[in-house]
Amino acid sequence: MRIVVIGGTGHVGTFLVPRLINDGHDVISISRQFREPYLSDDAWTSVEQIKIDRTEEEENNTFGSRIRELNADVVIDMICFKPESARMLVNALAGKVKHFLHCGTIWVHGHSFAVPTLEHQPKSPFGAYGIDKAKIEAYLLEQAVRIGFPVTLLHPGHIVGPGWVPVNPAGNFNLEVFSKLASGQGLALPNMGMETLHHVHADDVAQCFQCAVNNFDNAVGEHFHVVSDQAMTLRGYAEALAEWYGFKADLRYLPWQEWKATVSEEDARSTWDHIAHSPNCSIEKAKRLLNYRPSYSSLEAIKEALVWLREHGRL
Repeated sequence: MRIVVIGGTGHVGTFLVPRLINDGHDVISISRQFREPYLSDDAWTSVEQIKIDRTEEEENNTFGSRIRELNADVVIDMICFKPESARMLVNALAGKVKHFLHCGTIWVHGHSFAVPTLEHQPKSPFGAYGIDKAKIEAYLLEQAVRIGFPVTLLHPGHIVGPGWVPVNPAGNFNLEVFSKLASGQGLALPNMGMETLHHVHADDVAQCFQCAVNNFDNAVGEHFHVVSDQAMTLRGYAEALAEWYGFKADLRYLPWQEWKATVSEEDARSTWDHIAHSPNCSIEKAKRLLNYRPSYSSLEAIKEALVWLREHGRL
């Protein structure tokens, strides 16, 4: 099949595009600028790469037609963040494409109601990102019912892998947290450290997109979580990393108001966003219908990212 990947040179695209090539598909990668993927792979020599500035094309109302003119059987959109962007593609591709796959987020759920969270549970998203992604999900699923638009939505958790900084055990992206755990220093966590994070390796996200392409009948009109088998508590995450580095975690716990005064405003905002969501999502639906089988636990994916950061002098 002829497959267009919008955002093909991003973190997930780095793994997804070679998977699709190795499955025998013709792949076109769309990106704003030509750049090397996060990891090299000989499969990229078989990929047609096209430079398109999505923001600029959408402002001119030409992005949908640009994608339609590529005559793809399958379109995979990794970088849609606004409902109007989704509408533009549906208007352009309805009746013209056999399968459309959208990359969403587990943030569509907002606060957890019962865990592990199932895809069909009531959603109460908060924050602009989660609210917009939930609107996109609702719109695309509505189009699947109303006009038979052949959509599948995949909702990843905290994507991690070589080239990216993982969400750390304090719920933010400050590398100092990892350095403290790697050197046996004390670390303060908010509240009791029992909030959760749900990571997923970028290659496992790519695997699930590949599974959805290969299982069209089970995938079309559906939405799926894409995470590791288990979420981790902040406390458990910190303890496991400290042990990996050869130390027993020296942790203390502070009430939120006290804890946030010990970090920067940026770190506090990031931590609040993560612990307020405290995602813990089920992947039983993706396992059952798509045969999705994550290769990495959350901790394994994080460790690979940390090794990459160390090897590149960032940690």
